[in-house]
Amino acid sequence: MPFTVADVPELPAGFTDTFTSRTVKTSQLTLHAVVGGDGPPLLLLPGWPQFWYSWRLVMPALAEHFTVIAPDLRGMGASDKPASGYDAATLADDMAELMTALGHDRFAVVGYDLGMLVGYALAASHRDRVTRLVGAESILPGLTPFPPMLTDPTTNEVMSHFVINRLADLNERLIASREEIYFGHQFATKTAIPGAIPQYAVDLYVDHLRDPAARRASFEYYRTLDTTAEHVQRWRDEGLLTIPVLAMGGQHSTGTMPEETLRLVATDVTGLVIPGAGHFLPEETPEQLSAAVLEFLR
Repeated sequence: MPFTVADVPELPAGFTDTFTSRTVKTSQLTLHAVVGGDGPPLLLLPGWPQFWYSWRLVMPALAEHFTVIAPDLRGMGASDKPASGYDAATLADDMAELMTALGHDRFAVVGYDLGMLVGYALAASHRDRVTRLVGAESILPGLTPFPPMLTDPTTNEVMSHFVINRLADLNERLIASREEIYFGHQFATKTAIPGAIPQYAVDLYVDHLRDPAARRASFEYYRTLDTTAEHVQRWRDEGLLTIPVLAMGGQHSTGTMPEETLRLVATDVTGLVIPGAGHFLPEETPEQLSAAVLEFLR
């Protein structure tokens, strides 16, 4: 199975001594997750356009204190890629089923980018199961205002994917066979330091999106944002989260926006801006991210 622990390059030394790939059949599909470590369960949710591999530099430090579960959401990596089910509520239900199948009733969640949205959805729709939430580098549709379609060139450069990804099918036809141009652009423009994510990692992410089903799924996360926004508004109306929440942003990316966003849906929020970081926190600043998560969870 491609994109499992056995199939990816340049893992940290000793990684496969601790972590193994697991597959779980839920009521709807088969999900892949990389699991290892010892201690209370900790779920790491990836961002777009990546999969579990984006957490590889953070996982060893966390596994010294937690049983780490780094899944591929439906549509990502080695998980199934069905035609539908990409709204945050369905993705959250997938993760709840995954954790049940792995034997974890209550657990902490760390999510960044798309993973922050799914993490909030999981905490809001399965309130008896999530003990703490860390959210980074994202917004919550339905609550966070979107920037206008035409704005300054710098903002357009980093935000245009919100428009492009939501197109009905033109994006798929334009990007097919040109994945390295479009998806490579995301990694080239959203890091604080050019080349912060090594080329072998960029190549891996791009290669996994050459699969038409994975490429389509990567856009479905955005095409379903209107549905997700309705869920987010309903969850907020049902009551604010009362669990402890840590909200993180990169200094050169979202900054304080995750904190401002999560304060709209939770009562106990701690904010943190990671100095010198761009968008891809788990790979740009893994040590700082690991330290912040450990301090918060322990």
